[in-house]
Amino acid sequence: MNFCPSGKLAPELLEHHVLEYRGTDRPEVLVGPRVGEDAAVIAWPSGDFLVASSDPIVGATKGAGRLLVQVNANDIVAKGGEPCYLIVTLILPASQGEDEASALMAEIDGACRELGVAVVGGHTEFTPRYDRPVLVGTMLGRARRVLRIERMEPGDLLVMTKHVGIEGMSILAQDRPDLVAPLLGEEALADVLSWTGLLSVVPEGRLLRDLARFMHDPTEGGLLGGFGEISRLSRLGLCLHRDAVPVHRHTRRLAQALDFDPLRLISSGVLLAVLPPEHLAEAGRRLDGAALEWAVVGHVVDGPGDCPPSLDEELWRLLELKGE
Repeated sequence: MNFCPSGKLAPELLEHHVLEYRGTDRPEVLVGPRVGEDAAVIAWPSGDFLVASSDPIVGATKGAGRLLVQVNANDIVAKGGEPCYLIVTLILPASQGEDEASALMAEIDGACRELGVAVVGGHTEFTPRYDRPVLVGTMLGRARRVLRIERMEPGDLLVMTKHVGIEGMSILAQDRPDLVAPLLGEEALADVLSWTGLLSVVPEGRLLRDLARFMHDPTEGGLLGGFGEISRLSRLGLCLHRDAVPVHRHTRRLAQALDFDPLRLISSGVLLAVLPPEHLAEAGRRLDGAALEWAVVGHVVDGPGDCPPSLDEELWRLLELKGE
């Protein structure tokens, strides 16, 4: 038996051991499971498209219900869709009870109401196999125009919103305050805890979906993981403008103290948009109007580029560090 490290499978292992098993090849499935694709796209009889995605929450405990909704909605918006329906599976430790299930579902309900999403089904069970909740969401949405990786061209620009490591820092602040507070202080800890309000990319996705050729929600592996996935999927090279990448001062301080790369820290809340240069000014105008931080952090080349292929995630190691 082979044992895998925590986190995502490496792309080549995912393709060989998981993604080659696709069931029936149906013609209405326009975008199926591929490394770097956030959601599937299915042609719908009305002329619109059905957009579908599924994501779990396994690394967070506090705020896990809200996070489940946000990460799944992010994937739908990244494909140009509008989130509509959510199916929820809750696998809870046997040591917990119905109150825990109710608390999680109350979080999910509130987050769905903010986005106009209906919870349409799911499954709940308790098991002695786990010591923390495992949540799985399947989100369905509709799109009039979907973003396809095949539209990317050399010369396109990669625009990033907000700052790297938002989700990773949020999880560390919530689950490991004993690690974060001594290094950053209580005031900074409270500031990072508030970043849970930044995890949705629905606002910027709605603003950019008619301008972008492709969009991606970089989760595990952080910004570098997102670059690697886009490059692998498009078969084009990406050049990273590392000095232009926004890194919050709290993230930078913690990275220096704990010796990790913030560009490899799980980054839900960041949207990567691939834009033709002629759309950059309009994209910037819209993002500025919504008071959203953004930067041009890379460009597309017809060659190998300079981004490493690794998807190594920093969060899992950090969660296991000893606190003070």
